[in-house]
Amino acid sequence: MAKTTPIEFLRQVRAETAKVAWPTRKETVMTAVMVVIMTSLLAVFFLGVDSFFDALVKFLLSLAD
Repeated sequence: MAKTTPIEFLRQVRAETAKVAWPTRKETVMTAVMVVIMTSLLAVFFLGVDSFFDALVKFLLSLAD
């Protein structure tokens, strides 16, 4: 395997970076909004599931007293 000089490495990095299809600002904002929405929905869902199991465990423990 041939050794690559730091200068050649940087040239290769620049060439590869030029090939990347970067998202537009609108795409980035829309993706960020979707992430926030999905995270919020999942947080509410898991809050509900956790609350249900909390109530169930408390009920079952109250039967044991």
